[in-house]
Amino acid sequence: MNYRFQNLLGAPYRGGNVVVSQNNRLISPIGNRISVTDLIKSETLTLPCQSSANISRIAVSPDGNFILAVDDNNRAQFINLNRRIVLHRITFKGKVSAIKFSPNGQLIAVAIGKLIQIWRSPGFRKEFFPFELVRTFADCNDRVTCLNWSPDSGYLLSGSRDLAVRLFCMRKLDGSEKKINKPFLFLGHRDTIVGAFFGVDKKTGKISRVLTISRDGALFSWGCPEYDDTLVEIDEEMNDPLSPGTPEKMDEGAGEVVGGEVVKKRKEFDGKDKNFEDDENEVFLHHIKWELLKKDFLMQAPAKVTSCDYHPGLDLVVVGLSGGAFGLYQMPDFICIHLLSISREKITTAIFNDLGNWLTFGCARLGQLLVWEWKSESYILKQQGHYFDVNCVAYSPDSQLLATGADDNKIKVWNVASGFCFVTFPEHTNAVTALHFMANNHSLLSASLDGTVRAWDLFRYRNFRTFTTPSSRQFVSLTADQSGEVICAGTLDSFEIFVWSMKTGRLLDVLSGHEAPVHGLMFSPTNVRAILASSSWDKTVRLWDVFEGKGSVETFQHVHDVLTVVYRPDGKQLASSTLDGLISFWDPLDGILMYTIEGRRDIAGGRLMTDRRSAANSTSGKYFTTLCYSADGSYILAGGNSKFICMYDIAEQVLLRRFQITHNLSLDGVLDKLNSKNMTEAGPLDLIDDYNSDIEEGVDKQTRGKSSFDLPGAAANRGRPVIRTKCLRIAPTGRSFSAATTEGVLVYSVDESLVFDPTDLDVDVTPEAVDAALNEDQPVRALILSLRLNEDSLIKKCILIVTPADIPAVVSSIPSRYLQRLIEALTDLMESCPFLEFILRWCQEICKVHGNSIQQNSRKLLPALKSLQKAITRLHQDLAETCSSNEYTLRYLCTTSTEK
Repeated sequence: MNYRFQNLLGAPYRGGNVVVSQNNRLISPIGNRISVTDLIKSETLTLPCQSSANISRIAVSPDGNFILAVDDNNRAQFINLNRRIVLHRITFKGKVSAIKFSPNGQLIAVAIGKLIQIWRSPGFRKEFFPFELVRTFADCNDRVTCLNWSPDSGYLLSGSRDLAVRLFCMRKLDGSEKKINKPFLFLGHRDTIVGAFFGVDKKTGKISRVLTISRDGALFSWGCPEYDDTLVEIDEEMNDPLSPGTPEKMDEGAGEVVGGEVVKKRKEFDGKDKNFEDDENEVFLHHIKWELLKKDFLMQAPAKVTSCDYHPGLDLVVVGLSGGAFGLYQMPDFICIHLLSISREKITTAIFNDLGNWLTFGCARLGQLLVWEWKSESYILKQQGHYFDVNCVAYSPDSQLLATGADDNKIKVWNVASGFCFVTFPEHTNAVTALHFMANNHSLLSASLDGTVRAWDLFRYRNFRTFTTPSSRQFVSLTADQSGEVICAGTLDSFEIFVWSMKTGRLLDVLSGHEAPVHGLMFSPTNVRAILASSSWDKTVRLWDVFEGKGSVETFQHVHDVLTVVYRPDGKQLASSTLDGLISFWDPLDGILMYTIEGRRDIAGGRLMTDRRSAANSTSGKYFTTLCYSADGSYILAGGNSKFICMYDIAEQVLLRRFQITHNLSLDGVLDKLNSKNMTEAGPLDLIDDYNSDIEEGVDKQTRGKSSFDLPGAAANRGRPVIRTKCLRIAPTGRSFSAATTEGVLVYSVDESLVFDPTDLDVDVTPEAVDAALNEDQPVRALILSLRLNEDSLIKKCILIVTPADIPAVVSSIPSRYLQRLIEALTDLMESCPFLEFILRWCQEICKVHGNSIQQNSRKLLPALKSLQKAITRLHQDLAETCSSNEYTLRYLCTTSTEK
């Protein structure tokens, strides 16, 4: 039961800015969560911490250890990326439009409306008020749109909607005149500023120019030719330019070299680093008169610039346009290197990596992330989520793959370990409603509302067979028998079940009897007698003998509409969910009702914005639409139109645990109680959209999810997504389960950390006793003691110290109750230990000696055995590829030597 959130699939990007850290980790927001993609290892994970709303802005510290994420409710989280925990929280007093760490990592610039606030970065310091506001600039006349630091963290560029770019100095200067701290204004643009950047001279290391880019595609270059000799050189090791304003002692030997002499420095109360010999001659960038050197225009009208970035080392500018195209330009000559179109929707983010060889693009409307190497013109990463809600998921028999089908008519297959989608099947012309992996692990079945059932080859990535009916039907359920010879699909409109042959694709039979849509369909998992179970809204569950052709052999009557039906893995129990919130458990052999679980109170979730009743008095959504047995059949997972997933113990009929799938207040149905202050005569205040920035940029605000349009009150809801769980599946290994929700596919896995289990413990069972047994050359006693302690490291140590000749004797001495722990330890060693033959010998001896015990306790040992099978399969695939490559190389070398 110790499942914890592991990853989020199906939605790689949903909007906001994207950041690439120094260690080539791509960090992007996914709803109210943050996804981290390792571009080198091709792995992605989603941090377990959540915000209260969709994340709109993120910033990463220069060392890549911290993330500052701000959501739509202006609440920020300071996250330790390596530990994946939230260190601090703060709420800003306005809409945050831009946020950026200084290059030295000590300051954070935050654009809040017309204001620019400079905060001191918390870091690892333990303080009651970790965020310290150092300074606020209120010089802008309209909303700030972009921020950029100088490389020495001494200056800040800001662009705003008042068509001006301002250059701020971060150092606190002395002087009676206030104008000394006024920013320098770069004027001349005719549209909103999208980006402003510092340019650096490669030879002298000085700030040589400023680049500004506006929304209409104008790129201005600014310089100061009259003051080239007075520009301040970039100091990579510059101290904190903003002191907290407290006097500090300085070492007597501290100082800096100016003109060959060491000049003493001291800190004043105002926080300024004063150089008493050279202070009068120092020239600041915001005091210099900058001149417009050059004007360049993209000439891509009517498309607007929606995102841009500049790499000072390579002197390159990349711009993303509202029409889906992007341009890469070499400065200062404005030479177009690439001008390509990657979609028809606007590019919401475009950035360089640290080296400048990779470009990252994000399209929020398509949920797409691209990482492109512009020199070789090849993709480093290409991931796209489902545009609409995910309807169904299915695990492969070895638990390594996960298939998802959605309302966008697409099927995606994901690698569970890496979190990457490696193939997309777009052939369906309507929503995909059901998926089923074949037992051979090489093919996948899908059913759709377009009237077809398709079979997909996962080796050649093609549709090798299509099953159809004489007249068009809408399929909503799908299953196949254990042998893979018979395919069955239930319909939404004709209430029939169609049966095809997998080999020939010919329609074998049409099962009639249901009087409503057939939404549940599953074959019995046992090979003895393949009985098909079907559930329908006509308040019945029917059992069919498909192979004998006897039609319906049993009917289980219910009081309310049956929404789904599932078999227990051993085929000796059947579970069905009805519209009144009941889960009924049937004995399919004797046809009797075994248990019932009342789940109305457990599944009851939040209240919709359009509801006129409280959540407690509402009757909508208090039922389960999807069920899934655990691998051993001892508990069952249930989900529905709610923010909760319920886990029940079947034998005791009690609720074990409730998983709340999200805390995102941007979704409807999360809050249990609504604030009456937010209710107006025109409706809920949250649904009145006054600030329509997307319309202003030429792109209508998207509404995600087809399912929202057929809900009551969907028009008043304006397409706001409603939280729900459409499908639940547990991996065959039992170590993880997936839930198809409104936010994507949530993957939960068993926590791998040590769980203390005091079975068979006494005062003599200690780690010291294990070491003593090993020293006395008693491997059997040492292994049994470590199994009783349930110390993972000790168990592995005792396994590796056994000699290959002693393995049969040691295995025969292990009690059967410790088999599960031993198999789990061998599985971990299989994935990390180089002694492959040694571990396989252990597995072989366990099967020989404890074969009968494994069969008798198959339900209990099934998850551990599945995990072991998964590890062996992965190793077999890796070795097969290596052997094939070596064989090809050897043949080539032999052929070459023969010719010579």
